[in-house]
Amino acid sequence: MTQDHETHTPDPERVETLREIAEDVRGDSSESEQVSAMLYRVSDLYDPDEETSPKDIYLNMREILRTKES
Repeated sequence: MTQDHETHTPDPERVETLREIAEDVRGDSSESEQVSAMLYRVSDLYDPDEETSPKDIYLNMREILRTKES
């Protein structure tokens, strides 16, 4: 793994790319909205204005998936 992935260095370009992809995949289905939400949440890891960790993101994604199952 590269250092960038290990330290989760702020990377505005990566944030923008992930969020653009999230917008592109968002659609009318609950599955596409779910994938979009996950991509957006992962982008927070690289956003210098967000304070999050991989664990926080994992827990949030798990909740997104549980909500879908309900």
